[in-house]
Amino acid sequence: MQYIQRKLAGVLLDAARHFPAVVVTGPRRSGKTTLLRRLFPKARYVLLEDPDIQARVRSDPRAFLDALRPPVVFDEIQNTPELVAYVRTVIDTGPRRMGQWLFTGSQEAPSMQGVSESMAGRAAILQLLPFSLAETKKVNLLHGGFPEVLARPKARSLWFASYLQTYLERDVRAITNVRDLPTFRRFLALLASRHGQILNKTDLAAPLGVTVPTISDWLHILEITGQVILVPPYFENFGKRLIKSQKVYLGDSGLACYLLGLTSSAELERSPFLGPLFEGFVAAEILKSQADRGMRKELYYFRDQQGLEVDFLVPRPNAKLWLVEAKAAKTVRPAMASPLTSLQRALQKRAGRLIVVHRKSRLQVPTAAIASGVEALDLEQFVGELLAAR
Repeated sequence: MQYIQRKLAGVLLDAARHFPAVVVTGPRRSGKTTLLRRLFPKARYVLLEDPDIQARVRSDPRAFLDALRPPVVFDEIQNTPELVAYVRTVIDTGPRRMGQWLFTGSQEAPSMQGVSESMAGRAAILQLLPFSLAETKKVNLLHGGFPEVLARPKARSLWFASYLQTYLERDVRAITNVRDLPTFRRFLALLASRHGQILNKTDLAAPLGVTVPTISDWLHILEITGQVILVPPYFENFGKRLIKSQKVYLGDSGLACYLLGLTSSAELERSPFLGPLFEGFVAAEILKSQADRGMRKELYYFRDQQGLEVDFLVPRPNAKLWLVEAKAAKTVRPAMASPLTSLQRALQKRAGRLIVVHRKSRLQVPTAAIASGVEALDLEQFVGELLAAR
């Protein structure tokens, strides 16, 4: 597949001009190594998953660094986090030399948190997620955004099977001692069936025969490895009782479809999961747009006990909140705007744009407005608006 420019590239290059080190985290196989090697072709590349290199680092880390001439890309730094302390001492001897030390890490595991803390003030910390729709139109509900799936879509099922096996054997075991990997694998499939729902840990624990604290631990693993999106409720003093649990989505729609057993677009169209999958896709695009600009990821939903629910509340730079409803339908109806206008009345001046995001129809005449003050945008239009400054 031809190289596709990543939206994070500009932010990353800017960070390398202002920081001695740059750390790029993100899910396994999201394209971190490819991006760094593309942007810094003259940098020395060191793969820290290599057992021989790990042995050299641990036996004599200073000699290992002395043999390298910066700039250097250290790939998968979570395998040798002790190296970071020695890099830090080198940085401190020449703090004005920028962009010399480039790191990737496949997860925000405890070791990666240690890397971030050790390099505080010396490194820019960025996150690269799988491809967004803004980067390539190959991204879709069925295949998701992982680069290798988009490059070889016919091998989608085999790739996801291999990815899950690698993820379970490496990332999960690197973070915690999960003794029962088959049950953890069943947990992933069960979680996919709860995609887009209010998180109920008891409901997840019962069919697996595990405890609620175990479910909490497993969700934490999935969150820090970038595999799930947990969307918190938006809290304000509305004078009404609100739902306070998080909503849960798998981070990549292609992985969610694989776990749900959906193998074709036709199956996806008939699936009862189409709506939740589209909703999760929109959530992922919002978070990708924030991460690609080096911003803190921030996304909320709203639901009260009277039944008023809005899928997403998106903070924008002007301190306003976009209220967003995600609808998998291609036909947009005025009733879809009702939750947005109801919440707008409660939020008053804090509410910004009101948007219904829907799937694009090849036949339908584009609809710009469906109710007073409410916009109807297809998915591509919405992603374009996320990247705009307003």
